Amino acid sequence: MAIRNIRVDGDDILRKVCKPVTKMNERTLTLIDDMFDTMYESNGVGLAAPQVGVLKRIVVIDVMDDNPLVLINPEIIEADGEQIGEEGCLSLPGLSGEVTRPAHVVCKALNEDMEEFTVEGEGLLARCICHELDHLDGKLYKDIVHEGTLHRVDLPPVDDEVENDEDADDEADAEPDADSKAE
Repeated sequence: MAIRNIRVDGDDILRKVCKPVTKMNERTLTLIDDMFDTMYESNGVGLAAPQVGVLKRIVVIDVMDDNPLVLINPEIIEADGEQIGEEGCLSLPGLSGEVTRPAHVVCKALNEDMEEFTVEGEGLLARCICHELDHLDGKLYKDIVHEGTLHRVDLPPVDDEVENDEDADDEADAEPDADSKAE
């Protein structure tokens, strides 16, 4: 189990557009495993690669419906309806605010075997897909929060013994490696 440091608001990487993944390798599989571990350790329901310092179009989601998701190069292909609800973010600790999202989405993505699939989500899953995909384009929920609703919330204590990912800064700042270059 490897817990990575979660980047917080103010870190430039959270405002960058991520690069598509063009092939799967051991390093990327390890990243995905680490993202799940980091998300679970932080009591989150979703995590995007830039939140752990990696500019790749990868998202992990688990809304506790016995169907954890890995979305590689995800794209929303259908969205309808509207829901308004509170959102928080592991990269904006201690804050919450009201955001409008689609009530229903259909997302096309690749799995860990680089096979295309679609996932359909309503309610929390739809909200989570939209929230995490925003991260891949350098957007944070605070950019679209309803005016006057962003507020502080009490956070549960977090274990301070987090493994520092020494490669994260290198991955974020270096030229993309062969598996993350757009073709």
